Amino acid sequence: MGKTNSILAVAQHAPSDTVLLAKAAALARSFGFGLELFMCDAEQAYALKHDYQSTGHDKALAECVGRAKAYLTEQRKLIDPAVSAVAIDAACESPLYEGVVRKVVHSRAEFVMKAAGGIDRRGHSAFDENDWQLMRTCPATLALVRHRHWRKRLRIAAAIDVSDDETAGLASSIIRIARRLALATGGELELVYAERMPSDSVASRTRAARLRALARQADLDEHHAHILAGTPEHELASFAAGRDYDVMALGALAHRKVAVELVGSLTSTLVEALESDFVLIKPDEAVASERVAHHTREHAAQALPPATRSAAVNAWMGRSRPMR
Repeated sequence: MGKTNSILAVAQHAPSDTVLLAKAAALARSFGFGLELFMCDAEQAYALKHDYQSTGHDKALAECVGRAKAYLTEQRKLIDPAVSAVAIDAACESPLYEGVVRKVVHSRAEFVMKAAGGIDRRGHSAFDENDWQLMRTCPATLALVRHRHWRKRLRIAAAIDVSDDETAGLASSIIRIARRLALATGGELELVYAERMPSDSVASRTRAARLRALARQADLDEHHAHILAGTPEHELASFAAGRDYDVMALGALAHRKVAVELVGSLTSTLVEALESDFVLIKPDEAVASERVAHHTREHAAQALPPATRSAAVNAWMGRSRPMR
């Protein structure tokens, strides 16, 4: 169950779609990928799910999808003509992240892009609950973008972990995808690693050598590989803020399952501290197994009675309460 050379851009019928679609089109053009615009009206789906009138439900769903496709059709007219094979699709499902995951599985998109769904207390774009759930469950590389435009030459950071307990293959996957992004766009890539150990310890020197080796494999010199000493959450956030990266690429695997730490405290800290876009990456093996698992769950869910299907899906997705 492989991937296709395509980008799935998740629109939300919001002002943020303008920047999202511009970035998605730029990447599709740079990579030579196809582009598909997708919209899932989770609010309407949630309302219909809790409307106990039995008549008109199918018609309302069809109208919901029709409105979304009409909106995407208008947005498609604004896409750079140099981007080939721009498709559209829509759904009316709740919660939003489940509709997106289902679409990713069916489309086999390699790259998924979505604008941040929330606003923080400063009025800046922020990631909402659906965004955090997507980080955990999306079976593809996921880019969550903010509202600011990219520079002509992207500044990209790959935040990696070269410690002994890092997930096998994750650092290599992060660097490979970040390097592809840099090469396709003419951007500049830097590797960044932070650790708590003193820099003169044997373990620290071993990890420094490992980072330099990874940099060489990516055709980067030592000036593009940075080792920071101190608490990773603080040091990475401070360093990245000073470099003002357009894109931060990092691992998307969850080490803890507490809701607010779905992909770890490091990601949470960086998201709050930086204005960068975030590209969340999983090892290829993890992506492939997740796609198979989603297909299996979907087939199993369809065989269940409607009354128990929702509870089963909630359990499979690790969700304790309803979402939109």
